[in-house]
Amino acid sequence: MNIKSCEKKEKSSAEIIVGVDAEEFDSAIGKAYIKMRNQISVPGFRKGKAPRKIVEKMYGATVFHPDALEALMPAVLKIVADESELDIVGRPQISDVDVKDAGEGAEITVTVALYPEVTIGEYKGLTAVKPEAEVPESEVDGEVEAIRLRNARIDKTDRPAADGDIAVIDYEGFVDGVPFDGGKDEGYELELGSKTFIPGFEDKLLGMVAGEEREIDLVFPENYAEHLAGKPVVFKVKLGELKERILPEADDEFAKDVSEFDTLEEYRSDIREKLRKTRQADADAVFENRLMDKLVESLDAEVPEAMIEEQMDNSVETFAKRLAAYGMEPAAYLKAMKISPADFRENMRESSEKQVRIMLALEKIAELEAIELSEEEIENEYNEAAKRYNMELDKLKESVDEKDITRDLKVRRAAQVVVDSAVIDDNPEPTGEDAQEDAQDLQDAQRDAVDADKPKKAAVRKPKPKKDADAQDGEQTAQAEKGDEE
Repeated sequence: MNIKSCEKKEKSSAEIIVGVDAEEFDSAIGKAYIKMRNQISVPGFRKGKAPRKIVEKMYGATVFHPDALEALMPAVLKIVADESELDIVGRPQISDVDVKDAGEGAEITVTVALYPEVTIGEYKGLTAVKPEAEVPESEVDGEVEAIRLRNARIDKTDRPAADGDIAVIDYEGFVDGVPFDGGKDEGYELELGSKTFIPGFEDKLLGMVAGEEREIDLVFPENYAEHLAGKPVVFKVKLGELKERILPEADDEFAKDVSEFDTLEEYRSDIREKLRKTRQADADAVFENRLMDKLVESLDAEVPEAMIEEQMDNSVETFAKRLAAYGMEPAAYLKAMKISPADFRENMRESSEKQVRIMLALEKIAELEAIELSEEEIENEYNEAAKRYNMELDKLKESVDEKDITRDLKVRRAAQVVVDSAVIDDNPEPTGEDAQEDAQDLQDAQRDAVDADKPKKAAVRKPKPKKDADAQDGEQTAQAEKGDEE
């Protein structure tokens, strides 16, 4: 087996013809015959006992060719990868098979996508607007209030129900007078105002007192489970008991109880500093992403479709893993969102192409900057990754090629070159749209891959998502991997 010709085509592709000599091809046909013979019936022979020549005479000389070619494919693709001396991306595709006359073997044409020729404009001294990283006192107040809530004392109360109370309820839902699955519970503790139930349910419990019963008329949301969506529903509810939260006073004693600080002001200062660091990290991420947008504008490269398709697959896979972290099946999620897997994947195309172009730009910068890595740096990166993913170092090295680790590090160094040389635009023309864009970009930098407001299950309560412990692990600013969360 050998490469007979290799011709570069347009759109960063090449066509390679691999010759399979007669002996190799005949050997593959022999293997195909052995594999298939027990499924072939020939008059005068027991099944599986008819000689190959007899079978070929009866069913045609090409009867075993498809299976023979399938058996040859791994070797064909390997020789293309190892001996073509091309920088191949994506998976090679078989575009043509030409089986010669007896004794002459075959020629297999393979089409491959190539790493494109890349040129890039100026990448140092780029300018972009950076959101403010200030922390208003209202956010500190909100954090303190949240901590007070977590440390509140829970007591029973006989007063009418109000927002923030915990109502212990028995309820049952009826559609057209018939109970439905998931619409009944007893002794359920519902925090009023938490929006745990469908819209309107909690509001209609306000003012109830322990022991009171009510019938609540509502309509299921249109994005609810298909058999209930948009239908009127009646809930029979009994309030068993009502609990209220008694919050601790926000004073020095409170600070001592919940922190290592002696005064409330010291505690608030610590909260303020932690919020500032988080806000600064988010602002840095937004600034870097805006620089990457400008960087891509100066990129000149004919990106092969195979690279985009591969990134789309990676984005879908990453999204599925994030869904799994919330305890959701991708198929169920897509069904609830009323979108097909094919359409969902296609929706990833624009962001995936952008991710690929960012990666190409950063790899080109790494080349221009002659970024090199020491063995120690690569080993440190392996160690950090092993800790991050809770894997044994040896097993991680088996699953992650050193060239991938090296590329990742070089890309990050290249991104740092862009950021370190960038200029913050301190005088943008202020508009309401700019403020909205900053707010949205900061929100995007903070959010998880999956929106917490997910489709409701076929029950009155919304599912409680599990905490996505890995939501921040993959965030590598300026890298193409970020876009799958968009």
